[in-house]
Amino acid sequence: MTKPMNLDGMPNGLMEVTTWQDRLLQWLERLYASPKLYQWSLSNPLTRWITKRRTQQIFDLMSGFVYSQVLLGCVRLDLFKMLYQRPLDLQQIALQTKLSEQALQRLLLSAVSLGLLERRSQQRFGLGALGVPLAMHPGIGAMVEHNHLLYRDMQDPLGFLNNAWLGTMADYWPYAHDEQAAERAAQDKFSRYSDLMASSQEFVVQEILGSYYFDEHSCVMDVGAGKGRFASELALHAPHLKLQLFDLPPVLELAKATFQSKGLLDRLTLSPGNFLHDTLPQGADLVTLVRVAHDHPDEVVQQLLQKIHDALPVGGTLLLAEPMAQSQSQSAYGPQQTDAYFHFYLLAMGAGRLRTPEELMQMMSKAGFVVIEKLPNNMPIHAQILLGRKDKCLP
Repeated sequence: MTKPMNLDGMPNGLMEVTTWQDRLLQWLERLYASPKLYQWSLSNPLTRWITKRRTQQIFDLMSGFVYSQVLLGCVRLDLFKMLYQRPLDLQQIALQTKLSEQALQRLLLSAVSLGLLERRSQQRFGLGALGVPLAMHPGIGAMVEHNHLLYRDMQDPLGFLNNAWLGTMADYWPYAHDEQAAERAAQDKFSRYSDLMASSQEFVVQEILGSYYFDEHSCVMDVGAGKGRFASELALHAPHLKLQLFDLPPVLELAKATFQSKGLLDRLTLSPGNFLHDTLPQGADLVTLVRVAHDHPDEVVQQLLQKIHDALPVGGTLLLAEPMAQSQSQSAYGPQQTDAYFHFYLLAMGAGRLRTPEELMQMMSKAGFVVIEKLPNNMPIHAQILLGRKDKCLP
């Protein structure tokens, strides 16, 4: 492992368990392990569903890799787009995919069992409820294909934890481990990662645009703008805004092409730089940080938040949006499996980590932001949104 991982993200709730809670939890562990309780719970109509559900959950954990490979196989065969046109039978799908009917049947039936496909009349297959989004949103399929690299790196999970940054995922993001990547890496490396982030950003973009009103702002600077997907959608959403993009020079060339294709160049200012070393330009009354903080270690994020605070005018606003870890208050509602995915995905990509909203709000406060709040949004699984303002009162 080339760098130490941040440890300060350990949930505080783990350190606040009292002695009596320990004893209660230990008693429950022994109770759950009792064969007699298991048999009783299955025979009791009031508790049978709990035991069945937990058994299914354990089976799903054991079978999860198979499920993901079924999904990957469907994506690579383009089954979702194919069946969106019209339902097809086994023979018709086999002709288009060039797979034998015997092998294809196993994939199709597995996809049906997962809700990706459905059986239709005349022995045909159509899209299931979970297959429709994959047919309509290319970014989901792109992430499914991209995750294949993560699964390859994690074949030996303990070896991966010891050498996470030596895998194929780490090589996918050119500036994860090389602060001089802008000078060293080929343009195609920036392009492939920016393309992936742009294609998978649709849901995050809609969460932000549907949750925050931009009427009070006149100029927005998007830091870590990537290919400009969010910024260009924001420009279309709020025609009164001027947009300023800050990112590495080769990345901003991609963003410029995005704005040009949408006829938005007259509202765009490009500010090339590296926030690890450079100060941020002034002039924007709102700074957006979309899926950037979780890619970096704590000291880098704290430094970046301070630079954003310095660049904003008094009363200016920071909007930070990204997937966040389950907070202590949310833990009462049960486990959140998305946390497990992002903990390992971010480790594989670089030196970043998943943080709770409370952790990020504390970091924003340390940088000088006030009136920090979490903005309600409809689908937090895609991203949670934090707001912080620069104090209007001069020190």
